[in-house]
Amino acid sequence: MLAPLLFVWPISIAFTHYFANSVASFPYDQSLREHVAALARQVSSVDGRPQLELLGMAQAFLRSDEIDNVYFHLLDGDGRLIAGDKELPVPKRVDALPKNENGEVHFRDDEYRGQTLRVAYLRLPAPDAAHQRWALIEVGETTEKRSQLANKIIASVILPQFVIIPLAVVLVWFGLSQGLRPLTRLRDRIHARREADLSPIALGRVPEELRPLTEAFNSMLARMQHNVDAQRRFIADAAHQMRTPLTGLKTQAQLAMRESDPAELRHALRQILIGVDRASHLVDQLLALAHAEASGHAQQALLELDLDQLLREIVETWVVRALDRHIDLGFESTGAVLIQGNAFLLREMINNLIDNALRYTPAGGRVTARVVAQGDFALLEVEDSGSGISDEESQKVFDRFYRGEGADGEGSGLGLAIVREIAELHLAAASLRPKSRSTDGDEQSGCVARIVFPIHRPQPLQPLLPNSVQTGFA
Repeated sequence: MLAPLLFVWPISIAFTHYFANSVASFPYDQSLREHVAALARQVSSVDGRPQLELLGMAQAFLRSDEIDNVYFHLLDGDGRLIAGDKELPVPKRVDALPKNENGEVHFRDDEYRGQTLRVAYLRLPAPDAAHQRWALIEVGETTEKRSQLANKIIASVILPQFVIIPLAVVLVWFGLSQGLRPLTRLRDRIHARREADLSPIALGRVPEELRPLTEAFNSMLARMQHNVDAQRRFIADAAHQMRTPLTGLKTQAQLAMRESDPAELRHALRQILIGVDRASHLVDQLLALAHAEASGHAQQALLELDLDQLLREIVETWVVRALDRHIDLGFESTGAVLIQGNAFLLREMINNLIDNALRYTPAGGRVTARVVAQGDFALLEVEDSGSGISDEESQKVFDRFYRGEGADGEGSGLGLAIVREIAELHLAAASLRPKSRSTDGDEQSGCVARIVFPIHRPQPLQPLLPNSVQTGFA
């Protein structure tokens, strides 16, 4: 606060000086005006020429000033001196002075012998209309009294500020120090915490003014604690899941080293290869999940794309694997469906849906992928004819590392967790439900994974032609 105060203070002094001079000049200008009016009453016309009849006592009264020098004179229309002081400067152009038809007194500033003069003058009307003669009365005085009064006014205003402003600065500093003391204590309490301490700040000793800020800070700490706990659980689960295939690989390798029969050795190596594939798949899933979470935190830009075309391209890449498993993989198209999305993440999501469906569908089964537009939403569905899922399990399958009942050892439990992360990034809702009953009442096996996206409707381009031209073409 001191910096702007030091900037404004000189401006305040300048304004004070200006207004002090204006105030100090007013009463002395009024006195000069009265002197001019008094002299004007003593002017008479003799043979068409103005004459000033001023007694010696009157002249002595006019000059009775203990501080300033007072001058006066009477000039004719040609600027010649009729009476008064020769020292008083004559205007450069007397005929250019305004005529005082209503007896109004005017003022001007002049200089004489290095002293500033304040001059009041009155141009009298011509007493002789035939000769158009007129007279000019001027009374001037030096400005010492005005300067003294202005200095007194300035001193009476400025000098108290030398006491008031430092006192105000001290009081403001003291008030701010006292007002910010609770914030300082809160800062010290936060600094004194251990790095891993994310517990909420106790509100008992927090001032009322800081309570909303503290509550918001506690809410942020709670979210951070939730994220940290989720990361810890993820790391623990990932370590456990990685330990299992690595232990199996180690066991198979130890058995292979003991075998001398080529057939048994080949079987052990085949098991090692299967274990490596499972571990590689698990690592890929973990990396995909980490990438999906990082993309959600970074808020990557979503671009317009055709979900139907994207699904078609992905399904084509899974045909060979479906044939190897003796599964009928189909695709149903209803035309272009536009959404806002990230093509890389959507590919990862659809791959996990199809992979999950193929894993839980037995040989001879069917898996169908489709995109359907319904109103303002686009439905991406992957339907299989597997063993199905219960309503209770359908609420848990999107949790990390959750494995449903009857699941084989190939899955990692991360596929649908990745699907949910990517769906939430696209403002979509993911669900897995059992198939609906058929028309004859028999319950069909299998389930349907569904992702509901908001449809993107592009805004039509506005024509660049003026309204008049558009109307003409229309």
